[in-house]
Amino acid sequence: MQTKLQSIHAQPHLKTPNKIFSTLNQNNQTNQQSSAGKIKRLVLTQEGRTKLNLFQDKEFYAYPRLVTHVDDGFISTLTKLHRERLRPDSEILDLMSSWVSHLPNDVKYKRVVGHGMNAQELAKNPRLDYFVIKDLNKDQLFEFESCSFDAVLCTVSVQYLQQPEKVFAEIFRLLKPGGVFIVSFSNRMFYEKAISAWREGTAYSRVQYVVQYFQSVEGFTEPEVIRKLPASNDEENSPAGWIMKLFGLFSGSDPFYAVIAYRNFKPTYDN
Repeated sequence: MQTKLQSIHAQPHLKTPNKIFSTLNQNNQTNQQSSAGKIKRLVLTQEGRTKLNLFQDKEFYAYPRLVTHVDDGFISTLTKLHRERLRPDSEILDLMSSWVSHLPNDVKYKRVVGHGMNAQELAKNPRLDYFVIKDLNKDQLFEFESCSFDAVLCTVSVQYLQQPEKVFAEIFRLLKPGGVFIVSFSNRMFYEKAISAWREGTAYSRVQYVVQYFQSVEGFTEPEVIRKLPASNDEENSPAGWIMKLFGLFSGSDPFYAVIAYRNFKPTYDN
């Protein structure tokens, strides 16, 4: 089901990078490309995919929640990351989105498509050109053509995916070569709707799960992990704390985690 807010009829556009760091071996490129996007292995057990709340997701998300699920410090860090990693000419898919996309207000992107479970929330998001409604725990395939997007974002929602390997494989299909997938999260969740592996995990294991989701799909670059953790008073005033603050590793807010990977290669641009 697709609800249009504003129709966009733009041809897919990929900014050609000046240099690329390729994960493909040129001598064996044909063989590797043929398996690109395929799931190499499953990360989660069946038990790890279970939820406490067994009601249909569409029922749980039927009522709009026009709130932010992380604090201002997290949002500021995420918006800065988006500014650094997303080019203004990008076509973006905001996966599992809501009424706000945490994109820089002063940057105009070529196209931003939203996805979520609540039409009222998505309709209030001013950054979306249009949106689609889909339950990814039931159907992991979108109707978009392959290589449709320069970037895909998943913000504080990866913990609800019961079939993350299939979702990440579908995102690989949707990304253009060199396209980026940014998965960000904190320690907050709807506890009863998060999967068992996430609920029972630690901060470290949750990061590792997302890293493994990327690694389970053939063709993603090696995942990059970004952490920005809040400091306790004792830590903040210690010598190590001063060094951490100097390099911006203490955020003083919700813990921030992002795992980032690219389809096939990471492009670099000369500004």
